[in-house]
Amino acid sequence: MFTTNPFAAVADSLPASAMQVFVVLMALAVLLGTVLDMVHKGSATYFFANWRKSRGKGAPVDVASIAVKTVVVDVLASGEFCNPRRRVAHLLTMYGFILYLVTTAIMVFGYPTTATPTPTPVVQLWWLGGLMVLAGGYWFWFFIRVDVAAEGSSPLRLMRADLFILSLLASVTLGLLWAGLQGSGSAAAGVVFGLYILATIVLFGGVYWSKFAHMFFKPAAAFEKRVSKASGVYANLPLQTRDDPAQRERHSMELLRDAPMDMGLGIKREAPRHY
Repeated sequence: MFTTNPFAAVADSLPASAMQVFVVLMALAVLLGTVLDMVHKGSATYFFANWRKSRGKGAPVDVASIAVKTVVVDVLASGEFCNPRRRVAHLLTMYGFILYLVTTAIMVFGYPTTATPTPTPVVQLWWLGGLMVLAGGYWFWFFIRVDVAAEGSSPLRLMRADLFILSLLASVTLGLLWAGLQGSGSAAAGVVFGLYILATIVLFGGVYWSKFAHMFFKPAAAFEKRVSKASGVYANLPLQTRDDPAQRERHSMELLRDAPMDMGLGIKREAPRHY
């Protein structure tokens, strides 16, 4: 089971190119959904407008070193998460998903039939990636989600924002279950395979309505924020002082206009568990 390419066996009942065409269609769905999401939310417009506004202003910055720091801290290490558990769950899911996708593509395009044996490490890495997704995803869903951990809501409470994580967990769970059933020769493998395909279509076809697209824009936004902070421009970010009259007047409550900067910081006595 852990050494057999499950996608190669599909060629026994479908054309060898069927899974390849499906993977290409899913990639195109992600591309289209991401573009539509960026157009709808104006993400790219906002980014480039802020970049043009801040370019050439403030102190000179080393753009190359900031780019490297953005990749290492914000992208590879998910440095935006203060909660160590949340960061570990995110990294498990992210790297597991990448490993799962890459090995799926290798098996589907490189070894589409049983005529060409798939290297065992590739199959085992596919299983490892899938299990990492399940470990990080279910840990987040049942124990770390802010409305569950902080607000006491039921883990079964569903919202539109949950589309990505739920479809991801459904797709990977059904994929591993299908591979296991197929390896054992179970008659239920065909039914589970159909559900797996359906969940995968929801995952990649629902990019426009889920949080999937944000992973492509987040690195650019993190980079622009680092450049703005390093140069002192602070694009659309409130200054950490009320000495600036503009910052005092932005508050609608008279109390906050002359309040000390440490007012209300009692919340910091609680460890950052949720984000």
